[in-house]
Amino acid sequence: MRRRSEGRPGRGTRGAAPESGASRARLPLRKSLFARLLAVSALVAACSVAATAWLAVQTTSGAILKEQGQNLTADARIYHSLLGYAAAHPTWDGVDRTVRALAEQSGRRIALTTEQRTPLADSAAPEKAAALPAQASAIVDPLSVDTALAAENAGPSGTPADRVDPRAVGPFRLPAAERTALRQIADRGVACLSEAGIASDVVRTESGRPVIQVVGNDPERIQESRCTTDALDAPTATEQRALKALNQLADACLKRQDRSGVHLKLDLSWGQSAEPVPTAVPTMPPSEAPRPVAGIGPEAAPSAAPTETPSVMPSTAPSPAAGTGEDDRAIASCVGTARREQLSSYVASPALLFISNTGGTTVPGFDLSPANTARIAGAAALVLALTVGASVLVGARLVRPLRALTGAAQRMRDGEDTAPVRVTADNEIGRLAATFNDMSAHRARLESQRKAMVSDVAHELRTPLSNIRGWLEAAQDGVADPDPAFIASLHEEAVQLQHIIDDLQDLAQADAGALRLHAEPVRIEELLSQVAAAHQARAETAGVALTVPPPSPPDRPVPGLTADPVRLRQAIGNLVSNAVRHTPAGGQVTLRAYGSASGDAVLVDVSDTGTGIPAEDLAHVFDRFWRGEKSRSRRTGGSGLGLAIVRKLTEAHGGTATATSVPGEGSVFTLRLPADRPEHAPVGGPAAAPVGGPGQP
Repeated sequence: MRRRSEGRPGRGTRGAAPESGASRARLPLRKSLFARLLAVSALVAACSVAATAWLAVQTTSGAILKEQGQNLTADARIYHSLLGYAAAHPTWDGVDRTVRALAEQSGRRIALTTEQRTPLADSAAPEKAAALPAQASAIVDPLSVDTALAAENAGPSGTPADRVDPRAVGPFRLPAAERTALRQIADRGVACLSEAGIASDVVRTESGRPVIQVVGNDPERIQESRCTTDALDAPTATEQRALKALNQLADACLKRQDRSGVHLKLDLSWGQSAEPVPTAVPTMPPSEAPRPVAGIGPEAAPSAAPTETPSVMPSTAPSPAAGTGEDDRAIASCVGTARREQLSSYVASPALLFISNTGGTTVPGFDLSPANTARIAGAAALVLALTVGASVLVGARLVRPLRALTGAAQRMRDGEDTAPVRVTADNEIGRLAATFNDMSAHRARLESQRKAMVSDVAHELRTPLSNIRGWLEAAQDGVADPDPAFIASLHEEAVQLQHIIDDLQDLAQADAGALRLHAEPVRIEELLSQVAAAHQARAETAGVALTVPPPSPPDRPVPGLTADPVRLRQAIGNLVSNAVRHTPAGGQVTLRAYGSASGDAVLVDVSDTGTGIPAEDLAHVFDRFWRGEKSRSRRTGGSGLGLAIVRKLTEAHGGTATATSVPGEGSVFTLRLPADRPEHAPVGGPAAAPVGGPGQP
């Protein structure tokens, strides 16, 4: 039969909760909500300061450089655009539109004149134009590029590899028919490479010749494939004519130096021509001009267009087959001269470029342009948007669980069932939600126990009252005689009723903190002997041996104890009564007192060899009106308040009450009471009292 326990868990059942909450580890800083808010604020502030400082430096420096005419990037862009115009047009006619567009983009005054300072184009109105500076900003000559403003033409050593603008292709520009035919060949080559697992693209150069460009940094892979670019490497009729004319000009130059002529190939190398080898050029940024596939004529550097790249004019470096030393230098010089002579009729004549402020002055000033103002406004808007976004994100994450807690609290106030609030993080709000869920669950348990207690109290009071009423009505009707047995039965029911009321009063006083204790030095062994003597008769009637073993061993002496002996006997007596009730005949109940290992507490064990308590019921044995036997039969239990009173009385002494049990073997109830400090220890050593001495239950 299951052992019953007493009462519901009052505030005493949660006595260990504050201790466990206090002992919980401090929230790590990385999980702290405060730390996260601080980090977000610091991050936003740092970004704002950095963005402001960066904008101030960039805007100020850019404005000063522009006002002083030292913005080389803008000057180079203007120079590059006009150089491209000159390379593609034989005259400067129609350049006015380009000059005005560049002036509007840069906010500068741009003027072009001939080398004799005859005006060609000027972005300033004639009536407002100031005199041009004495020194020109640059000379726009596609056949002699200014290396300081055209760094893209520089070789690996930093010196120009070829001062002819690569966009000046002249007679090498292919007609539409040849471009279409070469494009079809290139497309077939790309398809072949794709089948071989090599990614490649077709890019069109300024001359119109397509070039196969391998994706990656290993263009030599094409040599390992079965694909060939022989048909693409062969010069077209247009290129053959242009190359023949170039070769004649170069031979004439060499002849004037009493040197023999050379045979120029399509890549402008000379000497014995070699078999064309299929190759490809890896993709690279526009600033790094890729070399064309071997054998594909003079090409220009890549332009900004994504689908076509300007061809790069091949290097005039000497071929090993043609010799070295002075001969090679002479040949390279003649080839360069021949190129410039051949292209001279296809490009515009050299012109002086003047770039200055719109007012024509060079006095440093600081005046934010509309573009700079827009940059500042855009950056400020971006920082504001980031700040608002971060605040909204953090605020939403903060408010969402708080709203859930508010809604749950309101439902709890209205008496509705409250579902647990979802705990999404282990931070302050997450712990608040977890605590709220614990509180809500505890409140629900208390409410359930309150209802059960009302029902249990009504049941416990109804039984003796019904018995008394039944006997009295029987006597009133003459059915029962008011003899001594009759009176004894009524007295027994009244005593049971009084016992329930006294237990309820004790629990009420303990809950209200009004339970009075009259503490005095107590010899715990004597007190155990008194309790055993008081219950000896009941134990013998039940066939149970009730014993108090000899004093504790020397290594675990019982320290001094100050307590209320009456209340302590009541608590231990309840444990003994409960143990005797649930121990079958032939079993044993043992009372034992000993000191804790640290010597700071007195431990009292009441053990039995009864039926034991299932593990799932151990957590409820100290609950009020809880019984293992659900039928609530008086043959197997009392009022259901005894163990609840034990716990309350022990806690009133500053101790704890615990229970362990093995079903089928028995249970052990342990009271842990704080021991006296040395200055409060009672005089005289403890002595074990014989079983059967006087005692009070």
